[in-house]
Amino acid sequence: MLRTPSGGAGSSGAAGADGRLMSIGTVLNQLREEFPEVTISKIRFLESEGLVEPRRTPSGYRKFSTQDVERLAYVLRMQRDHYLPLRVIREHLDALARGERVQLPAPGQPLDAGDGQGAVAVPEGAAEGPVVPVFERPTAARIGRAELLAAAEVTESDLAEWESYGLLAPDPDGAFDADSVLVAKLVTDLGRFGLEPRHLRAIKAAADRQAGLVEQVVAPLRRHRNPQTRAHAEATARELATLSVRLHAALVQAALRTPSH
Repeated sequence: MLRTPSGGAGSSGAAGADGRLMSIGTVLNQLREEFPEVTISKIRFLESEGLVEPRRTPSGYRKFSTQDVERLAYVLRMQRDHYLPLRVIREHLDALARGERVQLPAPGQPLDAGDGQGAVAVPEGAAEGPVVPVFERPTAARIGRAELLAAAEVTESDLAEWESYGLLAPDPDGAFDADSVLVAKLVTDLGRFGLEPRHLRAIKAAADRQAGLVEQVVAPLRRHRNPQTRAHAEATARELATLSVRLHAALVQAALRTPSH
């Protein structure tokens, strides 16, 4: 049975045994002993995902307890050693807090592609903001052309047109990645509003630029000889992708609310 992080899910933010609370900088220094790549942005991201709930001072500064630090270390360890998405880690923490047993894949082994953990998820607080996907392991690695047409319910001519504008692209062997189904469905939905593939080239270009920024951050980690560090790179890439999509959605909504001049 896994060791439950002290305090469980419900006591995040409580003071430690000595009654002292720590700044985010102190927490960062403690975590870096085991997780050299962790950053303040990473800690804030885990907070935004509901994995930890530090106290706030009247001036808005975060203050973490010993239990908070243990909880963060547990989350980072599950990502590094077991490749678990945050949603699953949160479920595990809740189960551990209830005293239940949690089964994990063997260390260093990713979740099976067919385990259902890669479905598109709605982030917490979606009712108050834009709905965006959480980037996790896809339910299938690759699909054939015929499977894509059937899953997206589109015609060969539709797919050929989207390919001509760079919205979808097969691998050299003609197969597509699993994300292509979602792309095809979204292009179809936008088409119902009169947006043609040629209109969507700007969105594709913006997505390529976002992917390039993410790659700049994770490329050094992917080149690392340590397999755990490379696994951490993939988790970091998914989190950065999620944050960039949320930012994009928020900026679009803000632009729509801004009166035209």
